[in-house]
Amino acid sequence: MSSSTDRRNIAVGPRNGGAAVKGVTQRVHSPNRSRNDPLEEDVQAFLIDENQLHTFDDLTKVNPVTPATVLKCLQARYRLKVFYTHAGCTLVALNPFQPIPDLYSVDVMKEYHYATQPQEFKPHIFIVAEEAYRNVQGQLEPVNQSLVVSGESGAGKTWTSRCLMKYYATVAASAQAVSSQDAAGRIERRVLDSNPLMEAFGNACTLRNNNSSRFGKYIQLQLDRYQLAPPTFQTSHPVSGFSSPCPTQLTSRAQLLVGASVQTYLLEKTRVACQPANERNFHIFYQMMKGATDEQRTDWMMPQHQGFVWLPNCEKQIEEDGFLETTEAMAHLGIDAERQRQIFRILAGILHLGNVSFCSSTSESQPCDLDQHSEDFLQRAGELLGVPAEELCRCLRVRTLKAGKQNVLKPCSRAECGVRRDCLAKVVYGQLFEWLVTFINSCICAGQSKWRNFIGVLDVYGFECFQINNLEQLCINYANEKLQQHFVAHYLRAQQEEYVSEGLEWSFVKYQDNQSCLDLLEGSPISVFSLLNEESRLNRASDSTALRGRLEKELGGNDNICWDKFSKVPHFNVAHYAGKVSYQLEGMVEKNKDPVPPELIGLLQKSDNLLLHEIFSDKETEIPNSKGLSRVTVISKFKNSLENLMKLLLTTAPHYTRCIKPNSDCRPLTFKNREVILQLEACGIVETIHISAAGFPIRIPLKSFVQRYGPIGKCSASSRLDTDPDAEGADVLQQQVEKLLRVALQHNASRDERRSLVHCGKTKVFLTQPMLDLLEDRRGKVLSRCAFTIQCCWLRHQRRRRLARRQSATLIQAAVRSWLVRKRIRRWNGAASVIQNTWKKWRALLKSLAEAELDDAEDLAADDSPALSAVVRERGSVQLSSCQEPVPVRGWPMGLALASAPSITVSLAATGFQKMISVMTSLNLPSRRGEYKVETNQYKQGLASIRARPRGSVKLHYQRSPLLYADMQPDLKSDVTGFNEILLEKTL
Repeated sequence: MSSSTDRRNIAVGPRNGGAAVKGVTQRVHSPNRSRNDPLEEDVQAFLIDENQLHTFDDLTKVNPVTPATVLKCLQARYRLKVFYTHAGCTLVALNPFQPIPDLYSVDVMKEYHYATQPQEFKPHIFIVAEEAYRNVQGQLEPVNQSLVVSGESGAGKTWTSRCLMKYYATVAASAQAVSSQDAAGRIERRVLDSNPLMEAFGNACTLRNNNSSRFGKYIQLQLDRYQLAPPTFQTSHPVSGFSSPCPTQLTSRAQLLVGASVQTYLLEKTRVACQPANERNFHIFYQMMKGATDEQRTDWMMPQHQGFVWLPNCEKQIEEDGFLETTEAMAHLGIDAERQRQIFRILAGILHLGNVSFCSSTSESQPCDLDQHSEDFLQRAGELLGVPAEELCRCLRVRTLKAGKQNVLKPCSRAECGVRRDCLAKVVYGQLFEWLVTFINSCICAGQSKWRNFIGVLDVYGFECFQINNLEQLCINYANEKLQQHFVAHYLRAQQEEYVSEGLEWSFVKYQDNQSCLDLLEGSPISVFSLLNEESRLNRASDSTALRGRLEKELGGNDNICWDKFSKVPHFNVAHYAGKVSYQLEGMVEKNKDPVPPELIGLLQKSDNLLLHEIFSDKETEIPNSKGLSRVTVISKFKNSLENLMKLLLTTAPHYTRCIKPNSDCRPLTFKNREVILQLEACGIVETIHISAAGFPIRIPLKSFVQRYGPIGKCSASSRLDTDPDAEGADVLQQQVEKLLRVALQHNASRDERRSLVHCGKTKVFLTQPMLDLLEDRRGKVLSRCAFTIQCCWLRHQRRRRLARRQSATLIQAAVRSWLVRKRIRRWNGAASVIQNTWKKWRALLKSLAEAELDDAEDLAADDSPALSAVVRERGSVQLSSCQEPVPVRGWPMGLALASAPSITVSLAATGFQKMISVMTSLNLPSRRGEYKVETNQYKQGLASIRARPRGSVKLHYQRSPLLYADMQPDLKSDVTGFNEILLEKTL
């Protein structure tokens, strides 16, 4: 592909936050220029300084932009082991063909994830992943993201997709999942485990790639919808469909990976039974051969040195240690040991089936005989597949036809027997692969209510061109054409058309459009696909020569198809965007039909292998009649699935990664200029650089621009702008945008400088990255000032609320405490009154009793005094003495009862008559002449007068109060301060 024709000078747009370069222009190479053209001089001057070539992280900074300068820049970086380079909106990835673990470590992932500006780091696939992760939660219009990884076979697409999935499984994992001990139960682990499992069953070693994907897949990584933090500004819009580098604000880290789903496209199942020369079968078969234990080999009937026809090139040491990883991935995904055994027995049965061969029959009415070495393999295949060997042999050698209402058995030729054998192997393997994908989705897919946004990773087959190309290569290259058209339509063409429609001064950049090639393949009403489908639906044997003639007749006027008239093999050549490919017509119609004999389906439905029986239980077994049409063709199914994929991509914001293969020999750090330049021209890298360098990668609707950057005008010191976010009308919005831009640029930028940074279109604002950074910086400063003001007001409000709460709490506490004190005092006063009244009554009662007793004693003394004196003298235990002062009365209850009586002294040991004498003799009776004190010989201590009050404190015992400090006496000498002042004020 040649470069675009002559273009006018285009200003180089700065990138990655760099300052705009004035006066620097780039010119585009034209094939009509002479050697003395100034452009050639610029190219040579640029290439002379080779020491600076590796410093260009973005190819838009290369001046001038030509295929030669871009190639030399990539080569210089590749020599220094720098494998990633920005090319405008895309990322160019060069395959190193050797492991570089430090480039994809977890520390590197976290470094890019937590960076404020990931674009300031070196180009990396993690930058693309982080941009998509941040844009999926954009503030303006959150849009699902898609990461499209493209390139030819062996360029590193599968590895890049694997790195993307590992990145999201690391940065989008929840904290609970990281700290969880059950690593196998984590969704991140299950999503990652799906990769080696699908690669084992869907990848194979080809001439150009040791790990070539033989199927396409689109993985949707589902993100949590519930724990979204405040999102950041999205620098892309769904209309344009492209994302620019992220702004300075950090995005939320709350997007959690909660599930995933896998969609697969066109597994090359013909590889199971037919491998091209010097290529291999799927990896899983070689893993079984080299990683199985002796017990497993016995179960699978696969001896150590057993050879299999369908396992060529076993000497290559590829995927030798992958069997353990595959079985561990199965276990983590929930495939138990018994189910694994069923899977591997099916695979072993397919290998044994490949060793079954047939001999030609001597009669057309007799079926073909088995080869002499094939009977054992047929027995093993039947046992492993769970079907009777005899019935399996019959289905392979005899076919059933439906004629009217009768079924007719017809022996098959040797070639037909081989076709039916291969068909059985392909249908079993294909259905097993589909069951595996369905099972993986059931393990990792989250419910619709648990997620809202997703990030899609597309990994499809690379562009292929072999010596013999058939239907598989035609479909693979058709898929690459569709992806290239998606890129052309949504960037190279759509972006320029948008510039023109919005009124921008734009010099149209020419590019290679592959729409004519797509019209040739899938156009209506006549195309390659329509003719192949029509031929496949006819119930007759296909004729390659006749099909070639019809293609030449119907499509001969298309410039993208041609024929080699000197070739004897029926074929047709298609000029794809990546180069010309020759397709052979032999066997293409039969592959497109993909017929499956119904008797084979019925046989598999009776299988003793539970998994095989489950897979084929719902398959149709109806025998087609001679007039019936075949089922949907392979091309039709693949085209429909690819159209659905394109519709899904249209609803997402794509991020493109172009994988480049430095050499076709897969040798480490080997750079071949011719091969690389062809790939760069095929995918339109040079045109992409031109448009990215001269264009405006960020496009924002006018209303969204006013809504986001309105605070810049409202808080400007120069003027107060009327930026109403709800204003309607393009004219009003354009005026507001112009005012905001003048304030943002501070009226210092010239008209030319402003045009190079920003342009206000009819419905959108077109920005460069430096202008976006400037707007975000101004907006951030304004929001910081507003946030500071809000914080001050909020803190002042909070402090006032705390002071009011404290005062209110103090008043409430004072009122409660005052009420408690008054309640306690009232209770004390009531208790004291009760005690006093009771004491007074008791004292009065005792006093009356004492007076009555004294009266009785006086009467007794008056009547019996001589007898009393005699008794006292006779016993000698009572002495009378004069008592002038009272002493305390000891003895209860007489001391308390005689509290008002004259002073007496009563011994505690006195009892009966002695006590009576002591009491009576100590009383001051009217008939007595003096006062006497009664004492005994044993006790000398005197007793107080009964008239004196008992000495000692009276203690009151009562139940403990639940109130705090209820049993403590207040300090009467304490100063009235603090809380007591409040009580005093409330009391007064």
